[in-house]
Amino acid sequence: MNAFDELKVKETILKGIQELGFVTPFPIQAQSIPLLLEGNDVIGQAHTGTGKTASFGIPLLEHISNNGGIQGLIIAPTRELAIQITAEIKKVGKFTGIKVATVYGGQGMGIQLDALRNKPEIVVATPGRLIDHLNRGTIKIDNVRYVVLDEADVMLDMGFIDDIEFVLERVPENRITSLWSATMPSEILRLSEKYLNEPKRVLIDTDDLSGEGINQSFLVIKDREKQKYLANFIKENKKGQTIVFCSTKIRTRNVSRDLQKARFSVVAIEGDMSQSRREHSMSKFRKSHADVLVATDVAARGIDVPKVGLVVNYDVPNQDMVYFHRIGRTARAGAKGNAITLVSYSSVGDWNIIKKQIKTEMTDLNQKLGVEINIPDPLKRQVGRRIAPQIRSGYGRRDRRVRNFSSGGRRSGGHKRDAPARDQYKKKKFARSSYSKSSSRKRW
Repeated sequence: MNAFDELKVKETILKGIQELGFVTPFPIQAQSIPLLLEGNDVIGQAHTGTGKTASFGIPLLEHISNNGGIQGLIIAPTRELAIQITAEIKKVGKFTGIKVATVYGGQGMGIQLDALRNKPEIVVATPGRLIDHLNRGTIKIDNVRYVVLDEADVMLDMGFIDDIEFVLERVPENRITSLWSATMPSEILRLSEKYLNEPKRVLIDTDDLSGEGINQSFLVIKDREKQKYLANFIKENKKGQTIVFCSTKIRTRNVSRDLQKARFSVVAIEGDMSQSRREHSMSKFRKSHADVLVATDVAARGIDVPKVGLVVNYDVPNQDMVYFHRIGRTARAGAKGNAITLVSYSSVGDWNIIKKQIKTEMTDLNQKLGVEINIPDPLKRQVGRRIAPQIRSGYGRRDRRVRNFSSGGRRSGGHKRDAPARDQYKKKKFARSSYSKSSSRKRW
């Protein structure tokens, strides 16, 4: 497929594609859309910003008929991503008459029940809230013919793998299933072997972690100096909006407050915010009513704003794939962008590990700006010890050989569940038991 107008799909879909200005498909789209239109199951692997939503959205709209009940089910790990997917599907399907509903934790159940009473043909859901609706009987999946698992590696990391299996056991076997992931850990491959029917694999630049189109740079400074340099970098960004990623909720609030004091137009997203406030912040940023978004990593996979010209890692992430997902918020859809990482002295060891994964030349801002590095001797020894492989090439899981110093209530993955950032659903055993009586599968 060399152009979207070559697709043998409904005229109403082509009209939506044309209105969006899509002409030439990206590689992931050119390879996966024909396969899905033919009725194949697909495993798609490509990095962020490569057009995966249209890859599964166009075939989904083609296979679904109007007024036939819920026929398409899209499962995503976070509410931001679910909202984003819904918006994209609605744009492509603008002239089809197909209705889309979104269900996710943090939003009032009444709002979602109203949307479901409108008899949508497609439901986009986060796993926990979807199970809530299944238990209530407010979502029926008997007629589902098309299932999409988006960002499967993130769902695995967030502990959703059992929930995904719970749902897949209950959708009809005669369905088209596509699984999309930036990385392919063994657990994801086992899931695909179990629930996908001879899937076709579409692997685009699976080893390319260079961040194509992104000018990457770093600056090693004292932590207390970060705010000054951050403000300067934002002022110098003439290409569009800026996203600043922080490691914690408190850090996000402090950075956002300091930028507001410096008279920047700022919004923030972090785990303890209510859903309405999060949506309000994202809406302002998407509409360019705010120039800067300060966010924790929970939003790294759910932000798709074409005008982002600069991403600043205020804190070094503790997983290499998180770094690539962060910087992928700029240079969307073939555009150009900049990414700057502010490296505190205590994070030099972690940063050196991430740099080994980057396959393109980076700008050393210490040399360019003449900023000296004066790491105290005790900290130098500490950094040296931290050169051990704490970070692995995967999303959200540390090497098991490394002691987890931040344990205490944490799972083996080393990540604490950020309750407001993902679905706060009831205890799984209770939730499943009330629904699984009709299932023939012994484990349930």
